[in-house]
Amino acid sequence: MKTCTLIILILTLYTGAAFTQEYPRKEIDLERLVDELFGFQDLDLNYEDLYENLALLLANPLNLNKASAEELRFLNLLTEEHVQSLVRYRTEHGPLLSVYELQAVPGFDLQTISRVVHFFSVDDLSQKLSGSIFRRAIEDGSHYLLLRYENTFETKRGFTDQVSPQQQFKGDEHKLYMRFRSSRPGDYSFGFTAEKDAGETLQWNPSKRYYGADFTSIHAQVLNKGKIKNLVLGDYQAQFGQGLILGGNFGFGKGAETITTVRRSNLGFTPYTSVNEIGYLRGAALTYQILPAINISGFYSRTHREASIASDSTDLSFVSAFQTTGFHRNDSELSRRKTLGESQQGVVINYKKTFIDVGLIYHRLAYDVPVNRAPQPYNQFIFSGNRLTNTGAYLNYARYNFTFFAEAVKTLTGGFGITGGLLGSLTPQLDVAFHFRNYQRHFQSLYSNAFGESTVPRNERGIYWGWRYRWNRKYSLAGYMDFFRFPWLQYRNYRPSDGHEFLLRFNYQPSRNITLFIQAREESKSRNISNNESNLYTSANGIKRNYWIACDYAANRMLRLKTRAQFSTYTMQHQTTHGMVLFQDVSLNLGKLSLTGRYALFDTEDYDNRQYVFERDVWLAFSMPALSGTGIRNYVLVQYDLSKKLTCWIRYANLRYTDRTEIGSGVDTIDSNTRNDIKLQVRYRL
Repeated sequence: MKTCTLIILILTLYTGAAFTQEYPRKEIDLERLVDELFGFQDLDLNYEDLYENLALLLANPLNLNKASAEELRFLNLLTEEHVQSLVRYRTEHGPLLSVYELQAVPGFDLQTISRVVHFFSVDDLSQKLSGSIFRRAIEDGSHYLLLRYENTFETKRGFTDQVSPQQQFKGDEHKLYMRFRSSRPGDYSFGFTAEKDAGETLQWNPSKRYYGADFTSIHAQVLNKGKIKNLVLGDYQAQFGQGLILGGNFGFGKGAETITTVRRSNLGFTPYTSVNEIGYLRGAALTYQILPAINISGFYSRTHREASIASDSTDLSFVSAFQTTGFHRNDSELSRRKTLGESQQGVVINYKKTFIDVGLIYHRLAYDVPVNRAPQPYNQFIFSGNRLTNTGAYLNYARYNFTFFAEAVKTLTGGFGITGGLLGSLTPQLDVAFHFRNYQRHFQSLYSNAFGESTVPRNERGIYWGWRYRWNRKYSLAGYMDFFRFPWLQYRNYRPSDGHEFLLRFNYQPSRNITLFIQAREESKSRNISNNESNLYTSANGIKRNYWIACDYAANRMLRLKTRAQFSTYTMQHQTTHGMVLFQDVSLNLGKLSLTGRYALFDTEDYDNRQYVFERDVWLAFSMPALSGTGIRNYVLVQYDLSKKLTCWIRYANLRYTDRTEIGSGVDTIDSNTRNDIKLQVRYRL
């Protein structure tokens, strides 16, 4: 067996060298992955965190020999056949000696390897681990310091005296960002993040929870230290089961990847490194191995959220609304900063052996002030009060290139939520996915991220069927159908309703240098409509259709071109509006210097036809503007490697409208039809 392994190593290193010449690790195209995983970008998802998770995986690749099946599935780039084939290969042949040994794993072709190789690493087997974690951090860890500066050339009204003193911004126009991280996959992670938005102030005032920047985050994590499988202190996320209770920021929505994104990975606790100021836990989390197949996970979190606090006629305080913008620039926004104390505790007992992974979850959340929103027809069953307790169970079962997954949760003072499904490979060419969900209207879960049409798993029933067929390396066809129903009223939809969503995508890749795809999608959902003849609420189904066509062409190692056209229509009450965007990208790779530019034209008749287009940005930053109206969007991104350790980025973006004289609204209004943004970033690898 070892002789066979040696022969495989020689062959894979030889072919891997040629492979690397054609696909340098630093040239991974995150934009293409975003197209595949996100599909279309008009869902209410936190795309910034999803994108950052992908970018961070590139910065901290998974250890190919130690990554669990759940971590492999989390990439959403491997089919269930790939995952189980790789696990079997490691069991039968031992640790892989190179990432390019994937070519010897049954079912892995060069096209698949080229998509995933950048997310993996293999330890040098000739070196032994140092005895001290501090020595490993110095000798084997990955460390970097990131500094970023952003500014908009035009002045927003909040910086002027055109608004009231309570609305004027207290800080300067500069946006600042700093991140440090030191990590070793499967061993440890330590880091901190700090951000000051434009208009916010820099100050040190612990009594008001200011520690320099407006938002600061820090974490320390150790992994696989005897029976301690995972210990995180500071800020972290929790992802268990299918995300019905604890979902973190790892859940993709419906998109062009029609199979793997419907299932959530049972990752456990992970450090929180984003600058999104909601949705994270702060405190301590531990996963401890009781028996070889049984782990117990527990966590405690204590932090403060943004909320509007009001009082009733008896002077009792209550939360009237939660705030999610993360801006604290003027008196109005500062009055809501960290006003609501929040405590969370939870326990997860997990049994995992061979093909089965089952767990029990208990979660309790408490607020210092009760929640009591203004009553509306649609919000009669949403959370109120200051205590919320959920209990649930989840099951994952994988066998014969298929995986079954499910989770059931009960709110102790409310309803239940159930989600589950099946995905797998019927043949090497055909992958399928089936998913069902039933979230009762009085089911409450505030930290969930389960699969569904709505962002919150409540008041929804649905059935999803997805499929992907590959004729060969060149041709593939993917699609899905999703039928859903809302048994109770919703925001902007004051009647029980149902809807559907279809997507079809054809991919053509005649060579490694050329990729083309055509995509069509239709969504039908009910929405309130204005009725001047009556004071009663009326609603009707609105149908939105999106059409994409794109071509990505690498002329040579230096020049790459990308062309795309996006069109949409929105029909309601026999009236149809239209929208479109056309853009051309040009990328040049000149060794240490790389440049990317875009010229885009957009024209939409209303906001329902807004066009979301992913833009390349500096490392770990995300840009996906919603283009609405008529105008031109351009940007240029320059990256230069000053040395192996020091990399610089400069990004300039321009937006010009031809149908208006001002941009934005409220304190963010710019009294011009043009907006210019600059972004500078430096990364130093220690």
